[in-house]
Amino acid sequence: MITQLSVNQLADFIHENPQTILLDVREDSEVEICQLSGSLHIPMNLIPLHHNDLPDDVPIVVYCHHGIRSLNVARYLAHLGFDDVYNLSGGIDAYAIEVDGEMARY
Repeated sequence: MITQLSVNQLADFIHENPQTILLDVREDSEVEICQLSGSLHIPMNLIPLHHNDLPDDVPIVVYCHHGIRSLNVARYLAHLGFDDVYNLSGGIDAYAIEVDGEMARY
């Protein structure tokens, strides 16, 4: 079971866990539109090739556009043995709606 973080919980979570990795699994064209500051971008299809680049001793919050792809990636990472993985519920679109009204949406 992957823990879901709401976009409103994200700031507090990062404040309490400052080494958290925000893992953006969207496509390059999506990242060009908007992104969360400080994110690490690895498109979903490249995660199997680059999961070894991720530290396994810090929390990882995975996000995408609406939270579906990121949930699948979070489950995959948990299956590989990452034990501190979270999904950003609603993805960056929910973040733009609920947290940052200035953020571009698509």
